Amino acid sequence: MILMMLGCALWQLVVLVSFSQTEEPTCVQIGDPEIAQLSQDGDIVLGGIFYFHSINLKSSLNFREFQFAQTMLFAIEEINNSTDLLPGVSLGYNIYDTCGSIPKTIKVALALNNENGNTSSNSDTPCTKPVQVQAIVGETSSSPSTAIGTLIGPFHIPLISHFATCACLSDKTKYPSFLRTIPSDYYQSRALAQLVKHFGWTWVGAVRTNDDYGNNGMATFTETAEQLGVCLEYSVSFFRTDPIEKIQKVIETIQASTSKVIVAFVSHLDMDVLIHEMSNYNLTGYQWVGSESWISDSQIAVVDKNHVLDGAIGVSIPNTHVSGLREFILDVRPLRSLNNDLYKEFWETLFSCKFKQEKSDENYRECTGQEDLTGVENSFTDMSLMPIFNNVYKGVYAVAHALHEILGCDETCNKNVQLDPLTVSMYNHIQKIHFKTKEGEEVFFNENGDPAAKYEVINWQPRENGIVDFITVGVYDASLPFDEQLKLHNRSILWSQGSKQVPVSVCSEKCPPGTRKVLQKGKPVCCHDCIGCAEGEMSNITDAVTCVRCPPESWSNERRDACVKKEAVFLSYNEIMGILLTTAALFGTCVTAIVTIIFYRNRTTPLVRANNSELSFLLLFSLTLCFLCSLTFIGQPSKWSCMLRHTAFGITFVLCLSCVLGKTMVVLMAFKATLPGSSMMKWFGATQQRLSVLGFTIVQVIICILWLSISPPFPSKNFEEFKEKIILECALGSALGFWSVLGYIGLLAVLCFIFAFLARKLPDNFNEAKFITFSMLIFCAVWITFIPAYVSSPGNFSVAVEIFAILASTFGLLICIFIPKCYIMLLKPEKNTKKHMMGKGPPKTF
Repeated sequence: MILMMLGCALWQLVVLVSFSQTEEPTCVQIGDPEIAQLSQDGDIVLGGIFYFHSINLKSSLNFREFQFAQTMLFAIEEINNSTDLLPGVSLGYNIYDTCGSIPKTIKVALALNNENGNTSSNSDTPCTKPVQVQAIVGETSSSPSTAIGTLIGPFHIPLISHFATCACLSDKTKYPSFLRTIPSDYYQSRALAQLVKHFGWTWVGAVRTNDDYGNNGMATFTETAEQLGVCLEYSVSFFRTDPIEKIQKVIETIQASTSKVIVAFVSHLDMDVLIHEMSNYNLTGYQWVGSESWISDSQIAVVDKNHVLDGAIGVSIPNTHVSGLREFILDVRPLRSLNNDLYKEFWETLFSCKFKQEKSDENYRECTGQEDLTGVENSFTDMSLMPIFNNVYKGVYAVAHALHEILGCDETCNKNVQLDPLTVSMYNHIQKIHFKTKEGEEVFFNENGDPAAKYEVINWQPRENGIVDFITVGVYDASLPFDEQLKLHNRSILWSQGSKQVPVSVCSEKCPPGTRKVLQKGKPVCCHDCIGCAEGEMSNITDAVTCVRCPPESWSNERRDACVKKEAVFLSYNEIMGILLTTAALFGTCVTAIVTIIFYRNRTTPLVRANNSELSFLLLFSLTLCFLCSLTFIGQPSKWSCMLRHTAFGITFVLCLSCVLGKTMVVLMAFKATLPGSSMMKWFGATQQRLSVLGFTIVQVIICILWLSISPPFPSKNFEEFKEKIILECALGSALGFWSVLGYIGLLAVLCFIFAFLARKLPDNFNEAKFITFSMLIFCAVWITFIPAYVSSPGNFSVAVEIFAILASTFGLLICIFIPKCYIMLLKPEKNTKKHMMGKGPPKTF
């Protein structure tokens, strides 16, 4: 639509130029001429574009736009009275009313670009004339500004807007001569997104004006919000001229939503229409977040009779003050001298009177022209839009400073300079200016024609009398680092329905520590389920995306929000199993010591001397070591304890079995020696017995030395057996070394068993082969059972199995070999004689 209007406007220019190239004596303008509502001659003329009338306003005159025009007049008057700025040069103005219509806005721009009316001309003189104005102040809205900017851009006439915030207008390829004294929506949208994120609102609705301002602003907000983790439940648009059904559909969308926060990127005119329609619905309980277009507009607050917007928060242009401006705007008496239809209409609207009252009209009194503004309270006397007035003020002064530089003004200005936009770039001069207003505010533009982006965060706080106060609760400065741009003051914010608690608006509650987020299928990323972390995993932050695996030495606690160090488990002296095994080992040691004492006291008796008392004492000593070596398996494993426990166990048991093997060999040799012609005993005397024991033991010592040298046992941490515990154990190092030690012990045990079995039926009463046979049966049974039990036992239970095997086999040797002899020595001493020992008894059946 806008492109069609621009096309028609350009066609008028083409026709205008074509007429100038014919032989017609007159340049004829197509269409009705546009008449300026306010005008004043001057050496240099500025244009002004405002919409004093709008069919969407209840009042026939828009006081807000009228205030903007008043501000432009105030700035021009102040400059004309100044001796420092443009001395000797007067500024004039032509201010037009667009009535809020884009087609009319385009016609007005054409009128400012070239003077109205028909012009006489001969064939040698073109119809086109120098531009009528050097710069244009306006428009208030973004869409009309885009139309004007596109139209006058090729003519290089600066357009300085005080309230057109669409980020699209920063595109210099499309709008090469556009500037503004209000920040771009690019920054406002980002400020609103950060504001929403600051209060934890991740599930919001969005309402926008269906024009350049609303669509572009909301697009930037949506992009930034997504980056910050904020989701939009819905995004609806409308325009003030839409059918009432479409606006009702917007309200129905809000009612059907679950989000409690609404971001309204809406112009003040559209917000006025929306509020009027919402008065028919009960839309309380929603937190509104507003753009600068309406968030600080007192007229919107007056229209909000049902207090739907109470507690609203948003960003606004920083509050400011222009000295003398309020008095100028409110001083309406001098306006009578202009005798202008616009001022007459203004006067009649302001005081509800008629200059020419009809007799039939009883609703209005007749205007006297002497009415006093004192006590009048309406949107005209409201100065809450002073920051926007200041933008108009700065725009006029920016043009004046640029002209001051172009005209080379010092004490006087060079009026001979030809101000042709095609040769003198007003835009470039305005863009480069940098000055301070009389209030000390710096004014400058960047390369896109935009000012510095600074906002105040405004909160609607209604009083008891229903009047809304716009309280500044924070600031936003886009020039600072991202995490420092938004700063909120320590002031209480009043939320919707008078609540002092920050509203909650989320699709899903935050996932607490110990859980992770899982997105709900087909829904935005803000909608999720909370799943508890698995065993061994944790999350210690809110809304964790994944659970973190605990380190090997740690395990997750019950809440799964922290990793705690695993309990180190080993067979200790403090636990019941450790106490029982220690007691058994010490008991066995004591019993062995008692047996040793008994044997020592009876060392001269036949029973002790019959089977090599030296081997018996050595066997008792090795059994004592076997009992004691089991204690090395109890307690926390260390480097030395791991090496000691296996080697001590291996060597002591080999020493024990060597002694048993020696005693068995003595029995066999003794029997063989009684046979005629046998000389066996001389080959197996006491010396040979000692050497055999030493030799068998040295073999085991060598195996242990090789094991310790190549790959010794070492303490290790077993993380596999129990998830929540660490098993401290001794790793074997070389498995070959370990099984070699056990294999050698098993070999000796088998030899002992074989020799004892062969001697089991010897008839002599002193023969102890049958007892050795029983002991070897127990020994072999224990260790054969030990192997599968050791391999399959988890953690420290494998250590307990090994200790049990050591103790069981040692007790078996002690009981089977020595207890029967102790029984005779203590309870049957009469049998401990040489005669009884040499007697023959019945043959053995075992």
